[in-house]
Amino acid sequence: MEWKNIYRGFLMGISDLIPGVSGGTIAFILGIYDRLLLAISGFFSREWKKHIGFLLPLGIGVGLTLLLFSRVIDFLLKEYPQPTQFFFLGLIIGVVPYISRQAGVRKNFKIGHFILLLLVGAALAATVFIKPAETGIITSLTLQNTVGLFLAGWAGSMAMLLPGVSGSFVLLLLGVYATAINALSTFNIPIIIVIGAGVIVGFIISSKAIHYLLNKFTHAMFAIIIGLIIGSIFVIYPGIPESGTPFVMSVIALITGLIVANIFNAISPSAK
Repeated sequence: MEWKNIYRGFLMGISDLIPGVSGGTIAFILGIYDRLLLAISGFFSREWKKHIGFLLPLGIGVGLTLLLFSRVIDFLLKEYPQPTQFFFLGLIIGVVPYISRQAGVRKNFKIGHFILLLLVGAALAATVFIKPAETGIITSLTLQNTVGLFLAGWAGSMAMLLPGVSGSFVLLLLGVYATAINALSTFNIPIIIVIGAGVIVGFIISSKAIHYLLNKFTHAMFAIIIGLIIGSIFVIYPGIPESGTPFVMSVIALITGLIVANIFNAISPSAK
């Protein structure tokens, strides 16, 4: 068992609680993105035993974080929204040079790759103009909302595996984010099970698809990934903070995020 994956799962779990922040980006920062895709797709095959040691500790870290820190993240986003978002903004900005080196942008990218990068980034950035669906918090299940929550979990999990695309942001756009956070913080087991089932199905399908595309169209996929990450900067950017304490806290949070990203980039397995 790779028990160090518990702390990696912890970091990915926290990121997945925040709209605009991608667990896939955190996986890239930690240097485990490729292996994560391979492990998820391989787990649902005859060779599942090879991947259980990697995935189980990671899943424990993510699961515990979602259950234990949903209230903390909810508090931070309500009481200190800008510093919290600026911290993750620093993480996201800090990972761009690392992924660019991984992709060999200067060596491998052609004009078409840069155009693809810009188009994808612009498309994601444009989602800031989309108004999230306004729905009430669901606390009990009916046939209709069960199907809706399952499909929302599916869509959110597919987004979680794409760096730059936030699963929480997708849930927010679908009007399910408040329901998911409320279910986690109040331990509403039926709601958690339905959304969780959708997440698992989404992981199975999207991990196989993304892994195939990364192997088949490596440079184009890296262009898409970098475009998604750059586009997510505009999604999570909370605006210029007020002068005084909020501004100072936000600047410190941004710098801290940049430092943390560079530390993880330096110690990540693929950086060695």
